[in-house]
Amino acid sequence: MGLAVIVIANDFSAINVALPVMEKDFHTNINTLQWVINAYALTFGVLIVTAGRLADLFGRREAFFVGSAIFATMSALGGAAQTETWLIASRVVMGVGGALMWPAILGMTYAALPEDKAGLAGGLILGAAGLGNAMGPLLGGTLTDLLSWRWIFFFNVPVTAFAVIVTYLTVHQPKPDTEDTRMDYKGITTLSIGLVALLVALDQVDDWGWGDTRIRVLLAIATVLVVGFAFIERRAGKHALVPRDMMRNQSFTASCFAILLMSATFFASLLYLPQFMQHQLGYSPLKSGAGMLPMLAVFATVSFIAGPLYNRIGPKPIVTAGAACIAAGPLLFTQIDSGSGYSALVPGMVLLGIGIGLFYSTATTAGVTSVDASRTSLAGGIIYMFQIAGGSIGLGLTTTVFSSADNFIDGLQNAFLLDGLLALGGFVVTVLLVGGRLRLRRAVPVGADSS
Repeated sequence: MGLAVIVIANDFSAINVALPVMEKDFHTNINTLQWVINAYALTFGVLIVTAGRLADLFGRREAFFVGSAIFATMSALGGAAQTETWLIASRVVMGVGGALMWPAILGMTYAALPEDKAGLAGGLILGAAGLGNAMGPLLGGTLTDLLSWRWIFFFNVPVTAFAVIVTYLTVHQPKPDTEDTRMDYKGITTLSIGLVALLVALDQVDDWGWGDTRIRVLLAIATVLVVGFAFIERRAGKHALVPRDMMRNQSFTASCFAILLMSATFFASLLYLPQFMQHQLGYSPLKSGAGMLPMLAVFATVSFIAGPLYNRIGPKPIVTAGAACIAAGPLLFTQIDSGSGYSALVPGMVLLGIGIGLFYSTATTAGVTSVDASRTSLAGGIIYMFQIAGGSIGLGLTTTVFSSADNFIDGLQNAFLLDGLLALGGFVVTVLLVGGRLRLRRAVPVGADSS
């Protein structure tokens, strides 16, 4: 299942380095091909809550297998694409497959491990996601240089097939014991259209500007539908897409809100640090992707470490330390100037990698384990939706601040100052509400009975 997470996460970052080659192959422009990335991310972000609900209602294994079949088939079709329209359409449907896979994997992993190993489950999955993010630019660049960008997509097929076979043979979890499988179609439709409007507006704000009528209309539609969604859910009762008791759960909503505020820094770092390397240091796309390893490799490694730590000392000290590192990381980037070299980026990237690795896996586990076990996949989907929404909203605000500056360096400093302030708000929420009170549990020796 970790391998499946790797290919899902890899597909968010591997395509970036291949866009210039695709542009030449299809004789099109970068504005069109940007939707090769956006179409996947947008579909994934919009459908992940619905997919989590489907997994909890109809079976996580079944949702994983269906999602994997869609993901692998569309990967093969995307690799064979003859036009940019064909490729973008394949990416849209790949997003459907990925959205079905992710919450199902999360739910199966938490269910496969005993309750006192919940932190390990979160660390494994978020660590695999970090590994996929770190691999993406390197794998995408290597395959594009040695073979073709098409192999970025073909690579997904055997890895996903292997993940499905192993999961089929080794993960045997019963289907949910429920006869009432009615879905909240009004809620699904309202939330999906509202999120599409919001994410498209935030994606296009750099090109159109906040004052553009189209941006204002999209944001108005998103606001009306998201507010309307709350009323629809109240009337839907136990069939609601997001049940009322989940949103009244302070531990769960605190995790969601803290992740929302923290994600701007994560998304902005993935965009602006490679740009600094390319525009200021003259790095190639592949070299700038490798230059992100101090952040992404540390993120993946620390996520795996955070799991056992969660089980030994509890979530509070881990999630607090992670939030503090994420808040401090962008402030180091505000010290970068036109004379800075690559070494000036490394401390901030390492600090962010530590913070992201500690924070996301722990906050996710704290949120998911605070709800009933029958809703694990739904909870995981909602939390990930908040991550995508927070990153998109934060990136839209960051881009506005960056673009309003007189030069690249001033824009970079202002952008990371804003991200630091948003992360500071996330730190306050984390300290007050996420993971219980701030106190250390007595450390439990490895192998000892934690009861």
